Amino acid sequence: MFKSILVPLDLSDTDLAKPAIATAATLSQTWGGTVRLLNVLQMTPVMLAEYVPADFDTQQRQSSEEALAIVAQESGIEASRISSVVRQGGIYHEILEEAAAIKADLIVMTSHRPAMRTYFLGSNAGHVVRYAKCSVLVVRH
Repeated sequence: MFKSILVPLDLSDTDLAKPAIATAATLSQTWGGTVRLLNVLQMTPVMLAEYVPADFDTQQRQSSEEALAIVAQESGIEASRISSVVRQGGIYHEILEEAAAIKADLIVMTSHRPAMRTYFLGSNAGHVVRYAKCSVLVVRH
C-alpha cells in the first residue's frame, strides 16, 4: 500500500523527527516500501548575502547531506530502502514538490503542538496536509 514514503526532517531538532522516522520504518517494512528523508534549506535572505561567505549555501547543503546520512544510518532501515535529499526553498512547497517527484504514497512528518500563532498564520504541516496529493500522517511528539 505505501511503497514510497517521504519523511521531511528539521535537522535543527532531530529528537522531534524520531517518531516520524520510526513510523516510516515500520510502515516501509510492513509494505516493502522505500523511505526518502528530506531536509529543506531556506533561501539566504538578500539582506544577509553580503555578510556570509560566498559558498555559504554550498556549505549548508553539504552539512545537511552529512546529517541526513547519519540519520539514515541510525534509522534501522536497510540501506537499499532509504535515501535522502536536500532541497532549497519554501518548506511546504519543497515538501510537496519532492512528494510529487518521487510519486510518494505517504508523507510522514512530525509537528509541534498547535500554538496561537499557527492558528492565524498556519504551519508547514498544516499546508502539507491541506495541499498534498497523497496521504499525510502527522505524528505528534
